[in-house]
Amino acid sequence: MDSSLGLILWLVVLILCSAYFSATETAFSSLNRIRLKNLANGGNKRAELALSMSENYDKLLSSILIGNNVVNIAASSLATVLFLKYFPVYGVTLSTIVMTVLVLIFGEISPKSLAKESPENFAMFSAPILRVVMTILAPFNWLFGLWKILLNKLFKTKNPQGITEEELLTIVEEAQSEGGIDEQEGDLIKSAIEFNDMEAGEILTPRVDLTAVDIEEDHQVIYNTFMETKFSRIPVYRETIDNIVGVIHQRDFFVMLRTKGQTLEEIIKPAIFVSDSIKISKLIKHLQKSQAHMAIVADEYGGTKGIVTMEDILEELVGEIWDEHDDVVEDVEKLSETECLVSGSADIEEIFELFDIREETEQNTVTGWVMEKLEKMPEIGDVFETDTLRVTVKELDGRRVGKVLMESIPAKEE
Repeated sequence: MDSSLGLILWLVVLILCSAYFSATETAFSSLNRIRLKNLANGGNKRAELALSMSENYDKLLSSILIGNNVVNIAASSLATVLFLKYFPVYGVTLSTIVMTVLVLIFGEISPKSLAKESPENFAMFSAPILRVVMTILAPFNWLFGLWKILLNKLFKTKNPQGITEEELLTIVEEAQSEGGIDEQEGDLIKSAIEFNDMEAGEILTPRVDLTAVDIEEDHQVIYNTFMETKFSRIPVYRETIDNIVGVIHQRDFFVMLRTKGQTLEEIIKPAIFVSDSIKISKLIKHLQKSQAHMAIVADEYGGTKGIVTMEDILEELVGEIWDEHDDVVEDVEKLSETECLVSGSADIEEIFELFDIREETEQNTVTGWVMEKLEKMPEIGDVFETDTLRVTVKELDGRRVGKVLMESIPAKEE
């Protein structure tokens, strides 16, 4: 009887060891390294140990698997001995059934479920014990390391890549949906991640909307232009807008009018010229270095395609910036649950995302997209449909689209 009690106690210990290895495997495979790194930076020694062990995950995993398999095999062997002692005929069958249930419930499912709920805490708890196990199993880990090198050469496995931009955006979306960050913080992080991919051509104020003055223009006309537009800076050209010679600041111009000690040519600041393909992350550094707030975007023929201001770039990070002189204009006006009035100057990618339109286009604005779909100059009343939308031209601004009506329609069947 005493020997049977000893076998039962050893069996309990082995199942507990199995539970420990199973929980440790789940904890280290699902922990948040960033959270653990923050704890380590805060002086938590166990977090620092767990983090260093997770960085050598192959050695860690082989130690866990060896330990788990050893205790499971030992437990099965002891259980077989115990059951054969009392059930000589059906001992092996009973041992297999009972140990399968015990190992599944207490050695696998339960510990892994508990560890999954708080992987960082369990990883920090198990790290000191696991360090001893890894030291004991060091020769086996060395052999398995050589085996892994051989497998890599045989199957030519690729080295794992670092986290991609798409994966990082997915992490932000998950953190936002789980309540870790709010919508505003999530949008700001997404904008910062996508910031480096955006080009100047996507955010410029186009040539047709550009306000500029001729260097030979009467001072009264320039004064009126500043007062009407309320702009602080205006490009200056000579003869044609394709020949911009600089930028004039409102303050400098008003000082010149008051003192009459300078000419217009003397107060013009040099213009910065860039291509439409320059990344705005690079452009903002160029503007900061040049102590400028505006860049002229040149087309492939050397003419003026538009301008990009510091405000345009910052709006890609924080959203629209309105000052006390701006007329607030909404790109999307919701008319009903299924209808929206959309500005022709709205960014087409934002509209696609808003209406969940899965379509590829090289256009930057709704106007360009409408012209692409119609394959002609738009007219009031023109209509076209996508899989989920009916788009109707409602207003024109010269030869451009002023407003379009977007109506949701049932998805077309295949």
